[in-house]
Order: sequence, then structure tokens, then C-alpha cells
Amino acid sequence: MRRWSMSETAQQEIWTRRKRGESFQAIGRVLGCDPASVYWVVRQTGGVPPRARHRAARTVSRQEREEISRGLAGGRSYAAIGRQLRRPTSTISREVGRHGGRARYRAASAEAQAWARARRPKACRLATHARLRALVARRLAACWSPEQIAGWLKRTYPDNPAMQVSHETIYLSLFVQARGALNRHLRQYLRRPRTIRHPRTGPRGRPGIREAVSIRDRPPTVADRAVPGHWEGDLLMGKRRSHIATLVERQTRYVILVRVPTFDSARLVAALTRRVRRLPAHLRQSLTWDRGTEMAAHRAFTVATDVQVYFCDPHSPWQRGSNENTNGLLRQYLPRGTDLARYSQAQLDGIARQLNSRPRKTLGYDTPAARLAASVASTA
Repeated sequence: MRRWSMSETAQQEIWTRRKRGESFQAIGRVLGCDPASVYWVVRQTGGVPPRARHRAARTVSRQEREEISRGLAGGRSYAAIGRQLRRPTSTISREVGRHGGRARYRAASAEAQAWARARRPKACRLATHARLRALVARRLAACWSPEQIAGWLKRTYPDNPAMQVSHETIYLSLFVQARGALNRHLRQYLRRPRTIRHPRTGPRGRPGIREAVSIRDRPPTVADRAVPGHWEGDLLMGKRRSHIATLVERQTRYVILVRVPTFDSARLVAALTRRVRRLPAHLRQSLTWDRGTEMAAHRAFTVATDVQVYFCDPHSPWQRGSNENTNGLLRQYLPRGTDLARYSQAQLDGIARQLNSRPRKTLGYDTPAARLAASVASTA
């Protein structure tokens, strides 16, 4: 199946499966086409599913066009057809005249032409307001996130709706180039530059991790951050397959960085175990990790530390939101393409100290180090 001849039904199937988190390869196998063709369809809209089209109630329907075609074939007048369909005679006359007249009117071709002619994409606010577009572009180039820009605009121009725009509109203008608003080169200033947006859903089962306990079985006290001692973890990747492990305490956002010499589950678990066992007992409750097979030896970690490991759903990084945000902050110190193997544990501890000493908005501009110290003091 070539991408330029892909039917509308096939494209709808692509978006349905893409929303469920299926890969391009899996979708291609189901549809019998090359994965590159699937990617091409998704790439055209930047990974954003096109809005479903709806027919206005007052327009002529497919069934009515079929009745009109049958009526014309039977030699009936426009008035007679209109009475049957409870439509004005002028509506029938315009419909037939618009699509070839009495002799050439066909219901299928009339439906296709009307559906294509009904496309009237509305330009977004960024495309029609040059001043707002320039202001957003400058803030993006200054490494502001779309959410920060939207919030700042609302606060700066509270009485001028024309100078306000939602963060989702900014994202769509960056990823859907057909909108013709923001230049695609501005995507490089996003914290996580991508060519397409990815769905936030996916299959929940994944082989490779035996006896994995799902995040859905995690106690409610973990989700609401009621007590300290619950951590989120991940591997930060660098050049030449170098990695470091990042741990973030959910309540205080305290960060721990662990040097990982080689990408091996047993060695990763051993390094994490040594570091976690240095924590007070009340700060060793649970660890939520991604679905990566690097934690295949999670049972050994639980036995050694008494810390239960819970695994996120596949392709669901927001389920470890604190850890994902912290990894983004770490890129200020450890940019992409950095060989992380060059950093000693002492250097990583220094970076962690800087992050833990920075005030955080989510903590009311308190620091993670101060919050963790208060937690330790309260149990002493």
C-alpha cells in the first residue's frame, strides 16, 4: 500500500491504533503497508490526530442525494422531489445544478464534491495576529515553555483576549505546519525537541520483566504524596551508551544521582542498593520505575532494601512526572550527547546538591534539601 494512495479508512485506522500507543511497525503489519508510509501519514499533522469532520444538520445528506438521483432518473420534477424530502424546491434545484444538472447528476460524485468543498479550515489566532505571533516566537527562542508563555500572556494582558493564547495552540502551531503560524525551527527550543507528538496511551503489558508489579497496584498514599519515602527512578542516557540513574523523592523532589558503569541490570541494581541503603528507614518505602528491562532484577533490589518496586505502563512517562521533570532540569548540567561515563560519583553528587539547593515553585519556593531535612528531623 503506497502512502499516496492510502484510503481515508486506512488513515482513520492508523490514528485509532496510534492513539492506543501501537508502533509504526505494528500498524504497518496490520494494514499491510510499509512502516514509513504510516509514519508519513502521522508526520503530516505533527503527530496530532486531525479533528473528526461533522456534517451540518441543514446540509443535504448522502441518503437525500440518492433519493434525488432516483427521482431525476424517474423524470420527477424538482418540486415533487422537494416535497418527498421536505426540502424547498430551490434547495433541490441548486443541488442538481451544482453537480452536473439533470442529465449528469450522480449521488456518489455529488457527495464527494460537496464533502471536499466543505473544508474551510479556520486560521488560528497566531496565524492572524502578527504581534502575538512575534511575541510567542521570541519567548520560545528564549527557551520559555509554551505553558509559561501562555500563563505570562494571560497575566500581562488580562484585559486583551487578542493577546492571549493557550499552550496547546502553541504546540499545535509548532507541530502542524499546515496552520502556517510558527516556524518549525522553533521546536529546537522546546525542552524535549521532537518531530511529532506522541500519544499518551499504550498497551499495558510488556514481556521481559518477570513478576513486575504494576503502578495500578501502588497504594493511594504514594499517589497523593502524603508521606515521604516514595521515589521515582529512571536512567538518563548519554553518548556511547553511557547512563546514570536518577532517583527523585515524590514529596520533597529531592534528587539522588547514581553512577552506572555499565548497562547491566545486576550492576544497576547493585549500585542502587548501595545508595538506597544509606537512607533512613522511613525514607525507604517504594520505587516507581519505567518499563525498561534494566530493572529486570527488581526482586533482588526489593530483598536487599525492603523497597517495593512498581512499574509504569509502557510509553507513559507522565506516571513518573517528578522524575521526568527532574531529568529535564538535569540536561542543563548534562546536555544531550554528553559522555556520562566521564563523570565520577563525586561530580554527580555535586550536581545533585545544586539541584537540591534550588528553590522549587511546586514546593512554595522551598528547597528539596530543606524539605527532606525537615522530614528527617520530624522522625528523629
